[in-house]
Amino acid sequence: MSRIGTKPIKIPKGVAVTLEGNTITVKGPKGTLKRALHPDMKVEIEGDELRVKRPTDERLHRALHGLTRTLISNMITGVTEGYEKALEMSGVGYRASKTGDKVVLNLGFAKPCEIVPPSGIQIEVPTPTSLVIRGIDKELVGQVAANIRKLRPPEPYQGTGIKYVGEKIRRKVAKSAK
Repeated sequence: MSRIGTKPIKIPKGVAVTLEGNTITVKGPKGTLKRALHPDMKVEIEGDELRVKRPTDERLHRALHGLTRTLISNMITGVTEGYEKALEMSGVGYRASKTGDKVVLNLGFAKPCEIVPPSGIQIEVPTPTSLVIRGIDKELVGQVAANIRKLRPPEPYQGTGIKYVGEKIRRKVAKSAK
């Protein structure tokens, strides 16, 4: 039995959840999210709780049970609280600046990297060496943060690059000459 899939999801006040076939729509104070769910999973709304049921005990249905419940829970959290990822840059000359809706990153390349955030994502630059990515879709926030980190991943010898705040980089010892 799935421990996550069997838990009910509380629907907070101010959040409207609607089901149309296998599409779920969640509206809240921060926005609206819509997702198509697997056709085998059954979602039931009972008062202010939402439950996900699976038809059989097959391996695929067991896997989808917990996944579906987590995706719906993340949607509800996104429209009420939102998500954010923080990145920090370390390196000589590595800095970020915001011009209009674009973010310009100087990462030691010949030309600066310009990033235009997709709709529903806000990128803030609190200091020249840090970025904060905010949005209501957890998947999209994480993907934008991963795409920015991929421009200059942290390297293990000097520790320069873009990393998540709180991420530990395993440092390697440089080769020593005789």
